[in-house]
Amino acid sequence: QLVESGGGLVQAGGSLRLSCAASGRTLSSYNMGWFRQAPGKERGFVASISKSGGSTAYVNSVKGRFTISRDNAKNTVYLQMNSLKPEDTAVYYCAARTTDLSPFGSWGQGTQVTVSS
Repeated sequence: QLVESGGGLVQAGGSLRLSCAASGRTLSSYNMGWFRQAPGKERGFVASISKSGGSTAYVNSVKGRFTISRDNAKNTVYLQMNSLKPEDTAVYYCAARTTDLSPFGSWGQGTQVTVSS
C-alpha cells in the first residue's frame, strides 16, 4: 500500500514536499513515479525515479522546480515542489512499477495540492 502525504494549500511561489510511504512492500524494489490530476483533466506524469535513485525524469513543465528523491532506508519517496504555480493545482499520486518498461501498477490514494494566486 502506498500512502501520500504533505499536500495542502500554498500561495504561488511557495513550496511543498510530498511524501509517499509504503507498507507491506519494500520500495527499493520498485521504480517510483509521481502523477497529478487537475479538475477536468486526465492524470499525467510528473516525475519518476529509478530504484537506486540514480536516474530521474520530469515532465517539462516542472523541470527546475520539482525534485523527486527517495530514501530506501525509510521506504519513502519524496517530491519537493518549489516555485509553485496555480497550474500545479491537482491531486498528486505516487505509483510503483517493477521495471522501466512495465506500467505503473500500484497507486496511492492521492493528496490534494492547491496553489492560490
